Amino acid sequence: MTSALVYGLAVAGESTARALRARGIDVVVADDVVTPERRAVAEEIGAEFVGRPDDTTIEKLVRRSDLVCPSPGVPETHRVVDAALAADTDLVSEIELAYRWEQERDEPRPMLAVTGTDGKTTTTLLTVAMLEAAGLRTVDAGNTSTPLVDAITQDLDAFVVECTSFRLAWTPSFRAEAAAWLNLAPDHLNWHRSMHTYERAKGRIFLNQRVGDASIGFIDDPVVMEHLRHSVARRRTFGLAGADYRVRDGELAGPEGVIAPVESMRRRLPHDVTNALAASALVLESELADVVAIQQALAEFVGPEHRLESLGKWNGVEWFNDSKATTPHAARAAIAGFDRVVLIAGGYDKGVDLAPMAVDRDRVAALVAVGDTAESVATAFRGVPVIERTELLDDAVRLAAGHARPGEVVLLSPGCASFDHYRGFEERGDHFRRLVLDHHRQGSR
Repeated sequence: MTSALVYGLAVAGESTARALRARGIDVVVADDVVTPERRAVAEEIGAEFVGRPDDTTIEKLVRRSDLVCPSPGVPETHRVVDAALAADTDLVSEIELAYRWEQERDEPRPMLAVTGTDGKTTTTLLTVAMLEAAGLRTVDAGNTSTPLVDAITQDLDAFVVECTSFRLAWTPSFRAEAAAWLNLAPDHLNWHRSMHTYERAKGRIFLNQRVGDASIGFIDDPVVMEHLRHSVARRRTFGLAGADYRVRDGELAGPEGVIAPVESMRRRLPHDVTNALAASALVLESELADVVAIQQALAEFVGPEHRLESLGKWNGVEWFNDSKATTPHAARAAIAGFDRVVLIAGGYDKGVDLAPMAVDRDRVAALVAVGDTAESVATAFRGVPVIERTELLDDAVRLAAGHARPGEVVLLSPGCASFDHYRGFEERGDHFRRLVLDHHRQGSR
């Protein structure tokens, strides 16, 4: 390979362009968004920059390139994807590119991979914690602050790769020695052409595995189980009951016996337990960690920010920041973890059905529907005793505080993306945390 087209110059795109240039490859960077900062990055690394190219220009750029690497933000419906497929040009994501380079080492380091509509980040971080407890140098890579193309340049023993469908879609050869698929629910239908192509992208996590590898699937998800059945690798299941990795008599257990008591975990909601089972399966099936390391990690792990993050308890009401729940499936899982909830939900419309998040509406004492999807969320939760609608999170916190009673929880679990008012779920979650703390600080005066 002597030339590459990188489309999109956000975090992963910039890292990919830099990595290609560091290997002496001629790079053209194209982007639909033109900023002085992106032009400056291209100039700094010695790459040609093409801003807002038309169809003809895109076709020319693709034809003169040996490889096309779209950034994760470039949807599969984009013109550059169509042009690369039409020209039969090598079309790869950054994790595919990193994997190829890693295989060029004399001794490629092992990769563990995690995908799913929800729970990827927590399971990835928990897997990292288990490996670190076993004494391994590792990092969470991929859909994190560390693209895999950057991670492979570090002095590490193994990688845990958080695999979004965006990255898996263009992976002709990417393979993990152990791969876990957590679940599948409608999401990102503004990126994928259809639910079918979304599922197909996720399914690639098992596709390139070999006989000695481990494919790990959630036993309660029929789509995941169907893909698992077709894997040539060693097949393992996880779930609360009836799986290879399961809960038995109050303990996490695997094929070889007891792993750890559920009570030893700092967070023990149902999805915390299934995430722990998936992470345990990853490190045990790959033989990278033992149960002693798993026990240590489970006892210390508190989870990432914005994923059922406890903000505090006031007047008998505990407040939780679950801004990371950007899908109805994730919000449903959060709601199911509590008996009585004052729920704040809503946000940017990704074109998915919101009804699944309201399956446990009997647990919802009051709903504050917020943002662009407020009316749709309210419709999904029809029948809840109290339903409020508001545009802004500031008002939502005030309204939720007014409805919450001792013994209940106030839960921000939007079930929607944040792009109606925020740049990402982190910004939304940070704002919610500030609002909650300010509200109770003022109330105590």
